[in-house]
Amino acid sequence: MKNVLSKITLFLVAAVIVISSLGIQPASAASNPFKDVSASDEEILYLWNRGLINGVSKTSFGPEQAVTREQAAALIGRAIGLNKTLRKTKFSDVDPGRYSSGYIQSAVDKGIITGDSDGKFRPYDTMTRGEMAFLLSRAFNYNKTGNVFFSDITTNNTSTSLYTAVNKIAVAGVSNGTGTGTFSPTKKLIRSEFAAFVARALNANYRVAYKNTTVANLNVTVNALNVRTGPSTGYGSIGKLNTGAPFQVYGYNGSWAYGKSGTITGYVSTAYLAKAAPATANSRFITIDPGHGGSDPGAVANGLLEKSINLDVSKRVETKLKAKGIKVYMTRSTDVFHTLGARVDKGVASGSNAFVSIHTNAATAAASGSETFYSASVGNDSKQLATFIQNRLYKAMDHPNRGVKNYGFQVLRTNPLPAALVELGFITNQYDAAKLASGTYKDRAATAIADGIQDYYNWKAKN
Repeated sequence: MKNVLSKITLFLVAAVIVISSLGIQPASAASNPFKDVSASDEEILYLWNRGLINGVSKTSFGPEQAVTREQAAALIGRAIGLNKTLRKTKFSDVDPGRYSSGYIQSAVDKGIITGDSDGKFRPYDTMTRGEMAFLLSRAFNYNKTGNVFFSDITTNNTSTSLYTAVNKIAVAGVSNGTGTGTFSPTKKLIRSEFAAFVARALNANYRVAYKNTTVANLNVTVNALNVRTGPSTGYGSIGKLNTGAPFQVYGYNGSWAYGKSGTITGYVSTAYLAKAAPATANSRFITIDPGHGGSDPGAVANGLLEKSINLDVSKRVETKLKAKGIKVYMTRSTDVFHTLGARVDKGVASGSNAFVSIHTNAATAAASGSETFYSASVGNDSKQLATFIQNRLYKAMDHPNRGVKNYGFQVLRTNPLPAALVELGFITNQYDAAKLASGTYKDRAATAIADGIQDYYNWKAKN
């Protein structure tokens, strides 16, 4: 993989002894002991090297396993330096001899944990993403809120609401949701997600910028409609819209919609908005991102430039998707350079509801095949998108199936949209390279990617 992520130097500690809920001691911190964690899972390795988290065994981290409430309390306790002394807690269902008891009671003393109304903590229950938002917002004293909206959380600006807790961690750069404007508050929290959230809270290098996504496309029904800075007539006007103007809605606050029309972003009254004319393409609108470009050639081997292959295949994908009635936004259509962050920003700003980055791999001369990546921190839709594409791609390319993989590339882990990164084949392998140079195989790859994207949208329509 070619500089798709900015790498942060890890493994500075020679050895770390971790106090873990599982009582397992890690190996030397000079290497990654986990077979199910890659070097790109920087947040996990950051916490492990600091002695804050451990695996489910000496060689396995268990990234997909659920996090219990006591495990979450212990990790937060270690992260912010709470008193770990084992002792009796206010909760009848917490054993004073448990490794977590000190952290739990310390969190209670600081108002981080409140427990249930029946006086129980439920230490062995799985923590949800919503509960995690409350825990992190209190533990790290987050107070700032902003124009943050998730379609599966009702806007409620009271200080103790779920919306406010989620809003705070989004503004703090800890979470940008699970894709397409959702947060999934009732979904179980898994270890890889929680590690990412805690690492972001501790280290600004890992934080993400929250970006609203479009939840509805509406039209203005009156002339001179004020766009305001807040959700009431008491807020000032920053512009006016006329009848027929399109309005991309990012979220709702009571009878007000927050969104964008042209270059104006703000609040308008929903009384003066109506559904836009139905259009199949509007519900199927994807960003295609041809990797590299301009001064960044990507991988170079066997007389080929990665940036040229990526752009050629991406343009073919664009043509095939449009023929299917799927709207397409291209982050680049010429040989120009964009930063990784700009690619994500362009995709989100376009109003699209999915993102696919197209690349060509490089490694040893023996490495061969296609693989497609997603980031687990963004939610299940990304995995589904990657899977649908990969299931078609390796067959079309007639070479090894390297599978669908969770990986923290920047265009994936910082993307609020369901996102996948496709590796067509290895430019460093003579057989793969011959196919990547062939118009026939590039067209086959484009057809496979377009069909996989269509499979994804068909799946979305049923779920």
